[in-house]
Amino acid sequence: MVDYPSRNAVAFATLAGMTGVAGSYMAAGYSREFLVAPIDDLVVRTTPGPIVAWTIENVGEQGHLLHIALSFGIATGLLAGAAIIGLHVARGCERPVIGVGLSGVLAWSLTAMITAEPLLAVGAAGPVTVFTAVGATPLAAPERDPSRRRALVSSVSALAFVGTAIGFRRLTTDDDTVGGEPLDEITDSGNGTTDDVEATLMREAEAKSLDIRGDVPGLVSTFEEFYNVDIAEFDPTLSPDDWSLTITGEVGDGVTVTFDELTDMPTERRFVTLRCVGEGLNGQKLDNAVWTGTPIKPLLEEADPEGECACAMLRAEDGYFVQFPIEALEDGLLAWGMNGRSLPQSHGHPVRVLIPGHWGETNVKWLTEIELLDEEMDGYWEQRGWHGTGPVNTVAKLWSDTVRDSENVEVAGHAYAGTRGIERVEVSVDGGGTWRDAELSEPLPGIDVWRQWRYEFEPDGSHEVVVRAIDGEGTLQPEERTDAFPSGATGWVTKTVHG
Repeated sequence: MVDYPSRNAVAFATLAGMTGVAGSYMAAGYSREFLVAPIDDLVVRTTPGPIVAWTIENVGEQGHLLHIALSFGIATGLLAGAAIIGLHVARGCERPVIGVGLSGVLAWSLTAMITAEPLLAVGAAGPVTVFTAVGATPLAAPERDPSRRRALVSSVSALAFVGTAIGFRRLTTDDDTVGGEPLDEITDSGNGTTDDVEATLMREAEAKSLDIRGDVPGLVSTFEEFYNVDIAEFDPTLSPDDWSLTITGEVGDGVTVTFDELTDMPTERRFVTLRCVGEGLNGQKLDNAVWTGTPIKPLLEEADPEGECACAMLRAEDGYFVQFPIEALEDGLLAWGMNGRSLPQSHGHPVRVLIPGHWGETNVKWLTEIELLDEEMDGYWEQRGWHGTGPVNTVAKLWSDTVRDSENVEVAGHAYAGTRGIERVEVSVDGGGTWRDAELSEPLPGIDVWRQWRYEFEPDGSHEVVVRAIDGEGTLQPEERTDAFPSGATGWVTKTVHG
């Protein structure tokens, strides 16, 4: 009987698993058909809420790397397991080809079952079969023992295949994300082309931006600048031609609207700011854009809600769901455009919802269903311990300190309070002993928009700079600092600035 050292078997099985994952990537790309994608989805959904909250608070935006790394490890392990079984069968019979074939069948079956893509599963099964075959080849006589050289050559070959898979996908994949077409290719409301309308609003925002020397974003964030947070790594890919929105539940008449029907309805353009509930107090997950879409209220009225509907559950193509009080939806917008172009894939292409004054994660991307309910239910993040769809907290961000030509120190940032608006931003350069009003950018049109602020002072050594905002209702931003979990970070931002 041929001797197969267990250490070599594990090594070859691991190489088979790695190349199998690379083969799946080569076949499917970094999409939801890639073997790792459904595994990542399962990892995200089964991770206990306290662990999610701890990761968001302590790891921040890099936390997604942990679950995607785990998902890659699981995918590699599953395919390596198929190779191990094949090697074991090859060891126990006189015809190793049976074991090699079994490993390929198992790898294909696992991948097809997980991804529901039998044809693309061949991309994973092929490399697993090949590397199992290499591992199943009988070793030469013990006095020559070339197993170490073969393992080295196989390792180099595996790395070369992984590199080839990555290079192939980069060459064959369009760099442009789904979405991003000019809006006048989608719809024209008759009030001038959408390009003209959005461009006018964006020029207004540029004109109202303050002359800030430091690294502070303007009043409209670009696609690249706008923060992006999702529950999983892999975004849905939806075509406008295949998309529809249904309104179900406690309704007199169920409503289904296609993308063409939606874009034919009355159109609005709004400045809307979004802030992430999981960001740190002075974090940079706060952005603003010009959004184009259709008000949601007429569709709700068309559905003819029955009885006293307490709330609505908004559901997305990626399985995400958020519960809102019905009255909160009435000012909402079904948005298909962003800064004069169609929504990018990462921002919810083709349609997302925007609910004024609420935390960013409640503005559901890839929206596909609104279910009207007669009693409240927990949404995705409420099930994980967060406090759901309450209004955003008031905040003044201190994002920049720099020395201007006058040798004065300039501190600057943005302030935001949801639909309450920002009335004033106050700055203290002596740790809160005295306060002065900062210069504010002129308000942009809309009820849910941030403002820039800046303040200059003559330096005299080190200064403990503190900023706080007063919202449009005259309420001072709370001083007490709290963590993001469970209701969003609060407190005054403080920074030591050296003149």
